[in-house]
Amino acid sequence: MFWHSEKEALQRSLENFSVRKPEVNVRILVAGQTGAGKSSFINSVNSAFQGRIVCEALADATLGTSSSFTKRFNTYRIRCGGVNLPFVLRDVMGLEPEKFKGASVEDIVNAVLGHIREKYKFDPKDPLNFEKEHFNRNPTLSEKALCLVYIIDASTVNFTDDKLIEKLREIRLKLREKGIPQVIVMTKVDEACPLVKKDLKKVYSSAKIKEKMQMCSDKVGVPMNSIFPVKNYHEEIDTNDTIDALILKALDQIVHNANDLLQDGRI
Repeated sequence: MFWHSEKEALQRSLENFSVRKPEVNVRILVAGQTGAGKSSFINSVNSAFQGRIVCEALADATLGTSSSFTKRFNTYRIRCGGVNLPFVLRDVMGLEPEKFKGASVEDIVNAVLGHIREKYKFDPKDPLNFEKEHFNRNPTLSEKALCLVYIIDASTVNFTDDKLIEKLREIRLKLREKGIPQVIVMTKVDEACPLVKKDLKKVYSSAKIKEKMQMCSDKVGVPMNSIFPVKNYHEEIDTNDTIDALILKALDQIVHNANDLLQDGRI
């Protein structure tokens, strides 16, 4: 009953969300390690609002994570009851440890700052620059991301390559001066903890999940209160109140962080 009530309260709050500047769409950039579930998180957000499993952002169903399934810069509206909500999620190529694989640090930073146009095809060996066609020289406020979300796999965070962590920290430092809020959505919590796999409701009481959250915080530099454990929809054929509540709790904090940025005039 608690999780059903929590889900309904969060959904109502987000449906009635008021942007500080009504003319601005709250854009949220979803980045992170290859195979951690970036596209699945976007689909899970829409699934929570629509009450059915949504597969709009194509995700890789294979177990291999050697390369990113997402190749282009895509934007996804969040809909509820046939109405577009005032925030959108943007999907990018996944990050990989190797220097010339996955999205480059430069492309992620440019995507946040609004310099990358829709449908840009990522090239790990040749990041976008101001001389290229898809470079947006003068982005409007609505084209900039107001929050950066890192998707990190809870089941592999302790094995995450140091070179990948260096990329994440480099992105974080480059954007820190811009005041862009940054949060971590820690996915696959059911695979990281047997207790949570048995009962997802135990996610916030699990010592192992708390340890994983602390590890994310220590490695990337994001504070614990900006790290949200979730389970994406993967094999389910129907939505679930507990999954929805965790997803919506993360989104609620993300959009409020973005709105605070607008209110404070930091962008």
